[in-house]
Amino acid sequence: MALADNAGCAKPSEDFPFPEIIELNVGGQVYITRHPTLVSVPGSLLWEMFTQKNIRSLARDSKGRFFVDRDGFLFRYILDYMRDQQLVLPDHFPERSRLQREAEYFMLPELVKMLAPKLSKQNSLGDDPCQSDPEELSPNADATRNLTSASAMLPSTVACGLGGAVTASTGAAGTDVRRAGFITIGYRGSYTLGRDSQTDAKFRRVARIMVCGKTALAKEVFGDTLNESRDPDRPPERYTSRYYLKFTFLEQAFDKLADAGFHMVACNSTGTCAFAHDQTDDRIWTSYTEYVFYRE
Repeated sequence: MALADNAGCAKPSEDFPFPEIIELNVGGQVYITRHPTLVSVPGSLLWEMFTQKNIRSLARDSKGRFFVDRDGFLFRYILDYMRDQQLVLPDHFPERSRLQREAEYFMLPELVKMLAPKLSKQNSLGDDPCQSDPEELSPNADATRNLTSASAMLPSTVACGLGGAVTASTGAAGTDVRRAGFITIGYRGSYTLGRDSQTDAKFRRVARIMVCGKTALAKEVFGDTLNESRDPDRPPERYTSRYYLKFTFLEQAFDKLADAGFHMVACNSTGTCAFAHDQTDDRIWTSYTEYVFYRE
């Protein structure tokens, strides 16, 4: 239920036409906040909207709420910034560049600076990739290219970790270089279950373990056990979902990921059931499961 303009606050006057409590509809998402919050950053778009004396010029929805035609989900971070001029984002926030665009629209230059990507000496503003674009270079692209070049120059006697993942080093100090990122592995499984007892279940071995993620990460973790035949020319810093492993033991894949410093952050599984034959009660269960791993 929408709040009336004079509900719970002093009655608006000609000098102060806005109520103390203001209800906003931003792209379909409803926000309730105080008027001082919306005008806390002088010169911003919200400051211009809610300091004018002609309140009738502002758009409203069918319930009388002030309407702003922008991304309603990202506006929560805009409003948080308006409250105390600080930026706090969730871990691994994927829409940083979109939020920066919203900050530009609402004319918040300090927030735009906070959201701007950090540039290396080799990059300019025009060359810096969007952090939420999965097909572009990541912030670790320079380190990855250096690692690839260094690995190509190493002799064949270089020590390898478990799973054939080469441990590269840079400089005389021999500091390990590790790429951060996600790897998703998935598999399909099935088994036939009789009506009387689970002891009669016939399990089918996992046919193939799929690997999704950045090419360079997948090669680092799984090495020679990674089958690249379906996507052989993928550049190191691109993403693929067509790789699979040459072995079919999930625990072996988990061991390789753990040895490479990854930890599981999510998993998901779906299943279906069908009768094996019309004349029997045997049922065939099939499932598809994905595990998501991340390394900082």
